[in-house]
Amino acid sequence: MESPSASSSWISLARSGLLALLPVVLVLISVRLLLTEIFVRLEYNLPGFPADRYGFTKADRIYHATIALEYLINRAGIEFLGNQRFADGSPVYNERELQHMQDVKQVTQSALRVGWVGFGLLLGLGLVIWRGAGGGSALGALQAGSRLTALLMVVLGAALLIGFAVIFVGFHEVFFQPDTWTFRFEDTLIRLFPERFWQVAFGAVALATLIQAGVVWLIAKSLIKRVG
Repeated sequence: MESPSASSSWISLARSGLLALLPVVLVLISVRLLLTEIFVRLEYNLPGFPADRYGFTKADRIYHATIALEYLINRAGIEFLGNQRFADGSPVYNERELQHMQDVKQVTQSALRVGWVGFGLLLGLGLVIWRGAGGGSALGALQAGSRLTALLMVVLGAALLIGFAVIFVGFHEVFFQPDTWTFRFEDTLIRLFPERFWQVAFGAVALATLIQAGVVWLIAKSLIKRVG
């Protein structure tokens, strides 16, 4: 029979794991929500979004950007993008861009897998806490995780406002090989996804995650009253 102290240690460990995992899972859910045509359309229709100086219309951007995002979440090889052609028959992407999109796909799909695994672990950890310390304790851990997530997103939002360029470069340096993610202004990837696009996208991830944290907190609060 497991001693009370050992059981308490497991519950404490499960609570710490839940607190650490919840921000990660909610961020990755937000990322998945952005990998959609809906978000692309919202982005390009924002007031002041810069026009493409080389001739893409808004419709062109939506069309090509949606295909690019579809590639990131499907199972197709790089020929999915490599076979894309403009009306004059020239390729939409050059070899350097295609190589980068392969790297982006690998990072994206790895992140989404982490999200699914993390979600499963959250359920497991919540069950451990529920069975060991009761529903109120499990829901309280969710509330604590929600508060931590909200705090992290507020800090991230402030950091994005103060030094987006540093965060953007740092992100790419962590996940991609040096000198593989910079392009010419006339390259398709830059025309579809200028810096303004990423500023909004990073901010949208922080905001969507903050909203999710608030929803989780409210649900947990409501359930605590029922559990007693």
